[in-house]
Amino acid sequence: MTALHRHQLVRLTDAGWQQVLAGSRDAQAQACLAHWALQRLPLVVTRQRPQAEGTICLGLPAPGRWERRRIALAVSAAHIAQHAAFPPASALAPLLGAAQRRPWRALCGGLAASGVAARVYGSHGWQLLTGLDHLRPGSDIDLCIAVDGPAQADAVAVLLQSWSDGLRLDGELVFSGDRAVAWREWLAWRAGRAAQVLVKRLDGVALADAPFWQAEEAA
Repeated sequence: MTALHRHQLVRLTDAGWQQVLAGSRDAQAQACLAHWALQRLPLVVTRQRPQAEGTICLGLPAPGRWERRRIALAVSAAHIAQHAAFPPASALAPLLGAAQRRPWRALCGGLAASGVAARVYGSHGWQLLTGLDHLRPGSDIDLCIAVDGPAQADAVAVLLQSWSDGLRLDGELVFSGDRAVAWREWLAWRAGRAAQVLVKRLDGVALADAPFWQAEEAA
């Protein structure tokens, strides 16, 4: 089975959707899931919890049409038809206002020059994927950016901070081993303004006060 990671998308088989739709839910949740099944829209891998072997925890963040509910699902791994990813940052420009497009393209150019690939998740990512009303006024732009170590993380976080006032940027830096840290928290920790930093993984979260990325390197 393909290794899972945070913010990963999956598409279900027909049998998988049949399993999901056979569950007992309220009418609103069922209507949302029926739309997802009909359009073959993706689901997102969420935090994995202890459960029956071969079952994967997934989520569906519904758009405004279904009151932006978060629908949690548990699906057999055998029903995963395809693994996918959120859209690249460069795809976001059409959803932005005219005043934001130039700085956004400049930020994307800076990220590319730093050697990182950025993807858009959260409400902007879902609106790109579905075309539905996930955005609301003032929605942050959530970016997921894989980095190869602390030096690259420093450079990327400084770049994000330099553009954050006009673009409402949020999101995570993802280190090896699928260890993710909010970029603002990373900056504060590296500057000594915080004693610890919250590290998120697929199976949980933990506070770190030492170089957490070295654990993977030493393994």
